[in-house]
Amino acid sequence: MTNVILIAVLVLGAIGLIAALVLWGTAKRFAVKEDPRIGQVQEALPGANCGGCGFPGCGGMAAACVKAADAGSLEGLSCPVGGQECMNKVAAILGMEAAVSAPKVAVVRCNGTCENRPRVVMYDGVKNCRIANTTAQGETGCPYGCLGCGDCVNACQFDAIKINPTTGLPEVDRSKCTACGACAKACPRNIIEIRQVDEQKQGMVVTCMNKDKGAVANKVCAASCIGCGKCKTVCGAEAITVENNLSYIDAEKCISCRACEEACPKACIIMLGEPRKEIKKPAAQVAKPATTTATAAPKESTAPAVKNTNTRPYEQPIEVKFDAPLLPSQQFMLAGTVDLVKGESKSESAEVKNYDFSAPLPVSQQILLGLKTKNA
Repeated sequence: MTNVILIAVLVLGAIGLIAALVLWGTAKRFAVKEDPRIGQVQEALPGANCGGCGFPGCGGMAAACVKAADAGSLEGLSCPVGGQECMNKVAAILGMEAAVSAPKVAVVRCNGTCENRPRVVMYDGVKNCRIANTTAQGETGCPYGCLGCGDCVNACQFDAIKINPTTGLPEVDRSKCTACGACAKACPRNIIEIRQVDEQKQGMVVTCMNKDKGAVANKVCAASCIGCGKCKTVCGAEAITVENNLSYIDAEKCISCRACEEACPKACIIMLGEPRKEIKKPAAQVAKPATTTATAAPKESTAPAVKNTNTRPYEQPIEVKFDAPLLPSQQFMLAGTVDLVKGESKSESAEVKNYDFSAPLPVSQQILLGLKTKNA
C-alpha cells in the first residue's frame, strides 16, 4: 500500500515538472518585450483612465507617447487631465520637448432656461437623457435644447459639472474641468462641446444649437439663435460662420473682441466667465404728440331731438353681406322677430324687410324665435 502511494506521488510530481518546463519554454519563446519607458511614462500620467486623450486609458497613452517619441515628435498628443505640466514630465522621460497645446474646457451650448424656454409638457419617465431623447422631445418645445436629466453630471469624474436648480441647465466649473470629453460623449444631443479657450479659460461661444428658422426658433425659446448673421457681419477676424440657421464661432480664429456679443439681438453669444447681457427687446413705440389746430365751433342744431324708444338694442337693423343664401331661421335671427304669415315685425323699432324663403320654417324654430306659441 505504501509503495502504491509513493509511486503515485512520484508520477504526479514528474508530470508537474514536465508541464512547468513546457510552460517556461513557451513563455520564453513567445515573450513580448515591453519598452521599460512605457511603465515610466504611465507613472507620470495622472491615472484617471478617462479616455480624454483618445486612447483606452493611461496605458494606451503611454504606449502611444513612446511610439511617437521613436518617430521623432510628440505633436498631437496631450493629456487633458494632467495638462501641460504632465506632458512636460513625459517629454523629459522620453528625452524630447513637449508641444504646447492650447487649454480646453467643456462648454454647454444651450441657454434654454426655465424663463427663456417654458415647459409645455411633463416628462414622467426614467430620468435619463438618452431615454428621454429617444422616447420624447423633452419637456419644452425645443428639439435641440438640453433635456436636464443630468447624464453629463453622472459621467464627470472630477465633479466639474452640476445642474443649476434655478435654470435647469448644467453648469461647468472651469477650474475643475479637465476637458476629458466624458460629458460631451454622454450628451445625446451633442450640446456640450470641448472648446479651445485662452489661459484664463475664457472665450466666445454661441449658446444655442437650434437649427430651425428664426421665426420657429424664436417661438420655442427667447434666447435662441435666429441666424440673422449680424454677428458674422461685425466680426473682423472672419471667425463666425452661419450654417443651417445657426451661428458658430471658430475658437482658433476668434480674437475675443466681443463685437459679436454686442451685435447679437438674442444675447445667445457670451464670453465664458463673464455675466450674460440681457436680451434686447424691441423698443416700445413712442406716441407722437397730437397737433392741435384751431377749428370753428360746430353750430348747434335747431332740429328737435328724436327720442330713442328702442329698449332692445340688439334688434337694430344691420347690413351684412353673405356669399351664400341664409336659412330661414338665420334670416329671422338677423332681422328680428317676424310673423311668418303677415311678414310684420313684433318689435316697434326693428326694420322689416321682405324675404323670399325657399322652405317653410319648422315649428320648433318658430317657437324658439317667438313666432309661434305652443298652444297655437
